[in-house]
Amino acid sequence: MANEFPQVLTIAGVDSDGSAGAQADLHSFFMRGTYGTLVLTAAVAGNSYGIHDSMVMPLEFIDHQFADLAQDLHIRASKTGMLADSAVIRCVVKNYTQYDFGPLVLDPVISTKHGNLLLETEAFETLKAELIPLATVITPNFYEAEHLTNTTLDSDDKIIAAAHQIQDMGAQNVVLKGRHDSEAQTTVRDYVLLASGQAFWLEGPYFNTDRKNGTGDTLSAVITAELAKGHDVETAVRIAKQFVDTAISHEIAVGHKYGPINHWANPLTPPEY
Repeated sequence: MANEFPQVLTIAGVDSDGSAGAQADLHSFFMRGTYGTLVLTAAVAGNSYGIHDSMVMPLEFIDHQFADLAQDLHIRASKTGMLADSAVIRCVVKNYTQYDFGPLVLDPVISTKHGNLLLETEAFETLKAELIPLATVITPNFYEAEHLTNTTLDSDDKIIAAAHQIQDMGAQNVVLKGRHDSEAQTTVRDYVLLASGQAFWLEGPYFNTDRKNGTGDTLSAVITAELAKGHDVETAVRIAKQFVDTAISHEIAVGHKYGPINHWANPLTPPEY
């Protein structure tokens, strides 16, 4: 029968070196036994040394991609990645609310893991006001959480309060990723606040490596895949955390400087259908 195979969607940009963005999402979808689809929002020219150019897709083209997927496929869960500006964010909101593409995992690409801002002020405000309320799960990194809450997260109590503040913005479940930019670290602690009010810390080892491109994309993509297969949010988050830790801890020799994580270090999960 048509569309029994679990299908998922990433709404994101593509990186020419394949280390992050939609490529990392599609790698993750495949490794977790789901069929990945893409609404392309932007294209980035870059490699392990850095990003050198980018192009945003026309809004009409984004609309057509959504319409074509809705006409033919059964998307069970979706995620976002790079949404370049307010116009793109509003286009995604319009289409996501028009079609049934399952629960939404929002990877809010606001800043890098080192704190460098990636969104202009108008786009940032549009994301907060219009996209976050649609999120089943939101996965901000440490600095994104600071920007979202306008808070310096220098204690556990402040991290916990920030997660609640982000949930109050409309996201049902919050995965606030811990800081991981110090060579002196030995662990990374993520804070998870569920829609039920249950909360817990996820602790894992800190890996001192330059092979970390695509980490946030992969975490959110694995959560998306697991939700599409019917797992609850807590189970999906725990699977994603383990998947990312394994991918980081087994380096892959691609590129010269800041390379990708190794999705293939994880066992291939057969599809459930």
